[in-house]
Amino acid sequence: MSDPLPVLTDRRGRLGVVTLSRPGAINALTIDMVHLVTAALEEWRDDPTIEGVAITGAGERGLCAGGDIVVFHDDAVNGTDHSVRFWRDEY
Repeated sequence: MSDPLPVLTDRRGRLGVVTLSRPGAINALTIDMVHLVTAALEEWRDDPTIEGVAITGAGERGLCAGGDIVVFHDDAVNGTDHSVRFWRDEY
């Protein structure tokens, strides 16, 4: 069984909807999520049928906890560069 997608996109009339879908982590962002959101926004930017975008979060605990601190911790422990790439791509 595959993991559910961490970002869902939908069109509701002239509205593009992005749903962050990691409710167990209060929708904390990963680099993959940043890339998925960016791709949707870039697609809709050039689509004359989309007039606005709404960003929502799955679950009831919050829209988004920010960057996923578990990834940042693992990055520090393992000496990898995921955090640097995350911050570069997010901003």
